Amino acid sequence: MVAKEPYYFGNDLGAVYGKEATSFRLWAPSAEAVTLCLYSEGDGDCLLEHIPMQESEGGTWTTVKKGNLNGIYYTYKVWHGGKMQETQDPYSVAVGVNGARSMVLDLKETDPKGFALDEGPRPERKTDIIVCEVSVADTTSDASCGSSYPGKYLGLAERGLKDAKGNPLGLDHLLELGVTHVQLMPSFDFGSIDESKPDEEQYNWGYDPVNYNVPEGSYSTDPFHGEVRIREFKQMIQALHKAGLGVIMDVVYNHTFDVDNSCFQKVEPDYFFRKNGERYSDASACGNEVASEHPMVRKYIVESVCYWAKEYHIDGFRFDLMGVLDIVTLNELSARLKEINPSIILYGEGWTGGDSVLPEYLRAQKKNVRMLHDIGMFSDDIRDTVKGHVFYEDVKGFVNGQQNMENSVRYAATAGVWHPQVDYAGYAYTPGGTWAENPTDVISYVSCHDNLTLWDKLTISCPKSTKEECLAMNRLAAAMVFTSQGIPFFLQGEEFGRSKPIEGSNEVSENSYNLPLYTNALRYGLLEENAELYAYYRGLIAFRKAHRGLRLSEGVEVRECIHFIDDLPENVVVFTIDYADEVLLVAYNANPKPVKVKLPGGCYDVYVDKTHAGVTPLAQLKGELPMEPVAAYVLARV
Repeated sequence: MVAKEPYYFGNDLGAVYGKEATSFRLWAPSAEAVTLCLYSEGDGDCLLEHIPMQESEGGTWTTVKKGNLNGIYYTYKVWHGGKMQETQDPYSVAVGVNGARSMVLDLKETDPKGFALDEGPRPERKTDIIVCEVSVADTTSDASCGSSYPGKYLGLAERGLKDAKGNPLGLDHLLELGVTHVQLMPSFDFGSIDESKPDEEQYNWGYDPVNYNVPEGSYSTDPFHGEVRIREFKQMIQALHKAGLGVIMDVVYNHTFDVDNSCFQKVEPDYFFRKNGERYSDASACGNEVASEHPMVRKYIVESVCYWAKEYHIDGFRFDLMGVLDIVTLNELSARLKEINPSIILYGEGWTGGDSVLPEYLRAQKKNVRMLHDIGMFSDDIRDTVKGHVFYEDVKGFVNGQQNMENSVRYAATAGVWHPQVDYAGYAYTPGGTWAENPTDVISYVSCHDNLTLWDKLTISCPKSTKEECLAMNRLAAAMVFTSQGIPFFLQGEEFGRSKPIEGSNEVSENSYNLPLYTNALRYGLLEENAELYAYYRGLIAFRKAHRGLRLSEGVEVRECIHFIDDLPENVVVFTIDYADEVLLVAYNANPKPVKVKLPGGCYDVYVDKTHAGVTPLAQLKGELPMEPVAAYVLARV
């Protein structure tokens, strides 16, 4: 730890641009000296001037340079213990190639036409949203997409892409599917791709932050000029908003790319990172973890998230390994963000990737969700209940043949919210019973970028199953997500059986973070191959949107409106949702054989069966529901 840790209360850290002058301020309280270096380009030997900075209030160093510096690049030389290190500004909002130099920029000049009026959707309830996780690279890189900007921000903004059969692709595919929000995989400046080699195929998910407040350059058409990535990122956001989609940003404040080369370490050694004695604590499983509880680190994280919300109009944030961060920081940023956008959407992974020196009671993790203010968490309960444990390829769940899962399905269907018909003493996955207060606390999902895709998990865990049997399992899994309480979430491509094949082998990847596009890019040819599965997802989404009973917001509604039917065959779960003037009946049969269940009194329209889903009735039933093998049914009382 540093000998002194003064706090800077101002809001002018970094380069504050003005046409007449630009002020620079760096927080580096233990530094012996700091020099500002100005460059004409983002790389190369093009030094213009170096200017000694003066010590100032709150542990900062500052200087003012007169003149219009728009487009000028800069770094700091910082001395500690007689050793000098040159670094970009931790508070950069624009950078050159590979983020090595910061950039002074008039941000207003990067706004696309009409961007000042740009705004995302404002859902009435958080359970109204349906989130699809997308990667800028994956969505448009494959030749099957036909994008003019494959793997770029502008590719995701492109409209009118279609295949030979007329199926919408890219952004238009997401719109036809019916999702309300996209969750962008990391799009801030990350360190694992060399932006100076744009013609070489490189790939990484991007969970290795370098500059937190700057868009990634490899997704732009020109990573060498700092303004381009900013303008094109804004164009993408504007296009998504214009299409009616909200944008949730996947952010990684739990660790940095590395320690020694981090701008934070060069500026103020060991302040930004937690230590366990002489070693760096590693709850991120990436070599370090960010000390979010330190006052100036907390300030940095809060201001960074707010910057994205204000400058780029981001509608929500997903926090990677949120359990590494502390509760106070998350609650502070939640309060600040709601001042910017009362409808902001916040959620994260309620776990860590390893042990941390931060005490458990301070961590923003699943068991502490009730201590967080309007911040949800992913439900590993429904994920592993439906398809089997995520870390064991051959372990099965409800849809692929595991027995005695009925109580776990009840737990998942009620979103981990307390319900009198769930046996919590008999539910072992999450010790201690319920963890969520309300359905808005819960992200319900069975697939994301991590681990096997849903399709790959089903085919690996059931190697003797036919494709039709795997499709049935997939449909049942999807129906369980979209008819359970909580906020539904899925990985793009799940809707048409996305797989992640490893080139040159018969294997698939369960961790494709740095594998080539051959493995990661979306193959839109599967749209036609698995057209019925895609239609099923569209129908489930449309039905969920049309029925408020599937989108309960309060825990008391879950307890009052949902009733599970007892005395059923094994591997069958049936419940009713009695909300307002409508009664829905939801039934899951995981057996490899048909079963029949008695319907409560009245006549019912069938909207979802084994192969079809939508808002148009498929049939009408009374008295009894015949259920095909491995199938979901959703009915509405007439």
